[in-house]
Parts: sequence; structure tokens; C-alpha cells
Amino acid sequence: MHMTQPSAPAIAAIAWVCIPFAELKPEDLYASMVLRQRVFVVEQNCIYMDADGLDANASHVFGWKKGDGWQRLVAYCRLFPPRVKYAEACIGRVVTHSDVRGTGVGQALMTEAIRLIGENGWGPEIRIAAQMYLERFYEGFGFQRVTDPYVEDDIWHVDMRRG
Repeated sequence: MHMTQPSAPAIAAIAWVCIPFAELKPEDLYASMVLRQRVFVVEQNCIYMDADGLDANASHVFGWKKGDGWQRLVAYCRLFPPRVKYAEACIGRVVTHSDVRGTGVGQALMTEAIRLIGENGWGPEIRIAAQMYLERFYEGFGFQRVTDPYVEDDIWHVDMRRG
């Protein structure tokens, strides 16, 4: 388990934890599924199979907002080593709770994910399947489009690569 604190004042209360699937506690897995389904299924009105069979091959990054005796998952993503999903390492299921959007938590999540991929020695190349409306966001982290747009689960996507 790895834990760091981001430096930006607006997100200083976020505790970052990265856990391989085999070490996840049921309550952590449940919290990730709730956040993923809240955003990807309910908010985006997209019926798709979130349980894609890949969770067991991933490390899971959790961004917990903590208070006095409580915590709430506000950011999450999955990390894959090279040759699991793509030839490159991969960041997927990048999600933030609607309550924290626009506060820098999404940037902090991506910064942490990129840092963890480097720390794991998975190489400088990272691929993501990005929803097209977030293309500029990912460009800010050095990702560039490497595919033509395509529709996945009724949402336009592009694959992007960094490194």
C-alpha cells in the first residue's frame, strides 16, 4: 500500500492510496464500484458492463476525502502494467465525484496515477481510452491522440498516449 498527500491547498484533505486487487478490502472495492457506477452509469446515462474482468489485473488508486472520524471516496482510477490491456501501461476508469469537480482533484488524481506508474517501473509510455470531451484535460498531462474517434458504450472516445 502506498500513501501520499498532494501539495495543492484545495486538495490537501485528500489521502491517496494505491492497492493491488488481491489486497483490497470489500469496503474499498464497494466504494469504487459505487463511485464508478454513480458517474459512468447514472450521471452519463450509459448502460454498460462496468465489471469488465480487468479489476483483478489492476492496482486501484483511491482518493479519500477525510474528516473527523469519516472518509468518502472522491477520486479513483485503475492502473495496469504494460501488456495487460495495451502494450503500454494504462490508466483507466478515471473518475471524480461530482462534489469535487473543478477543485483540482482530477488533476491530482492523474498526477498521482502517472507518478505511481513511474514508481512501479512500468516505463514512460502510458495509454488511456479517453472520452473525447476530456481530450484537452489529458493533453495537459502530455497525452496525444493516437486513434481516430470511436464510439464505445454510446460515448465518443479516442485513445491517447504519453511518453
